[in-house]
Amino acid sequence: MAQAAPVMDTAAEEKNRYKNYKRNEDYTIDQDWQSYSAAEHDRWDRLFARASEVLETRACPEYLDAMRTLKLSESGIPDMKKLSEKLSPLTGWQVVPVTDLVPDEIFFDHLANRRFPAGAFIRPESEMDYLEEPDIFHDIFGHVPLLANPVFADFMQAYGKGGQRAMQRGMLKNLARLYWYTVEFGLVRSGDGLKLFGAGIMSSATESVFALESVSPHRVRFDLKRVMRTNYIIDDFQKTYFVIDSFEKLREDCMQDFASIYDALEGASVIEPHELAPEDEVITRGTLEYFDAQT
Repeated sequence: MAQAAPVMDTAAEEKNRYKNYKRNEDYTIDQDWQSYSAAEHDRWDRLFARASEVLETRACPEYLDAMRTLKLSESGIPDMKKLSEKLSPLTGWQVVPVTDLVPDEIFFDHLANRRFPAGAFIRPESEMDYLEEPDIFHDIFGHVPLLANPVFADFMQAYGKGGQRAMQRGMLKNLARLYWYTVEFGLVRSGDGLKLFGAGIMSSATESVFALESVSPHRVRFDLKRVMRTNYIIDDFQKTYFVIDSFEKLREDCMQDFASIYDALEGASVIEPHELAPEDEVITRGTLEYFDAQT
């Protein structure tokens, strides 16, 4: 199918034009939806079309159902206020615009109160395939649909509350690993095999294919303590993907008090991204050939 030519801005484009917007105490800003250019809306539409085609057979059913419920397929960058009006009656969550990443304590407070902070800027044309910092496509397309699922919505709120406690215990690094390997890069068992649910995968058409179909990465059954001990990489595909049994089980695991888990983790050795542990339930042992070729 022919690809429409991209709409271009005539002037050089800032990577994040919201960077210097006035912030409220909770780091939220005015999305100023009317200010998006035709080029920015066009960029969203092309990212959406490409990712949606890839995810049609790879995303978990809960994600695909939520996409239809929220009608994210409507053309152009979503207005977060209108999106929240659809989301809130379903699970009580809202989407609030921010300039970029917010401090940990602010982030956890938002999640604990069922507010998801989403970056308002959209990636520039030069970074369509990979962007290190999260933009509106990653945050809205990748994260928001599952917030319409009641079980996943409960898990995310529990994670926010857990983050506040982890900061007090000095265990934030461990909790961040849980977020990375589930919310961002998680896989889930489904009736017809493994499916995607992590936003970092969902918002990358190339990693959506790699995570499920490449022989390179390990795929390991999710274990809370194991995940909290595992380092991760931020500038490439993942060397190990963790597979949850269900969102109900993930919620159950993360609604508990982590105090005893943190006690057990203190002094525990760190597992590197490419390593398998003796206790792992390995679903797919990877060849790591993709990563070996990078060295």
